[in-house]
Amino acid sequence: VQLQAFGGGLVQTGGFLRLSCAESEHTTSVYTVSWFRQAPGLEREWIAGIRRSDATTYYADSVKGRFTISRDNAKNSVYLQMDSLRPEDSGSYYCALRNRALVSEIPHEYDYWGQGTLVTVSS
Repeated sequence: VQLQAFGGGLVQTGGFLRLSCAESEHTTSVYTVSWFRQAPGLEREWIAGIRRSDATTYYADSVKGRFTISRDNAKNSVYLQMDSLRPEDSGSYYCALRNRALVSEIPHEYDYWGQGTLVTVSS
């Protein structure tokens, strides 16, 4: 399985971005995809996750109400709509896939990772 994340960029505080994560064909429908972010000098932080089977979504408190994760099964893609962006949302954003039915907030529990896409929110 390969993941490719894209859509990052530079945006002002209060602006929005939409990240995309394209998945290569997967042999099972029992998996979850999450977005993580990592700022320089900090640990990788789980942001949001979605189940492939029923599209149930989960969010970190820091982004709840501002970010929306969704997926398009026909396109094998997961999206992260980020609204009301803040400078503290800046960092590299990664999508990751876990071959389990449940979303996890722990990075090492994911089996596949995409490359990061950089988000910079200016104040």
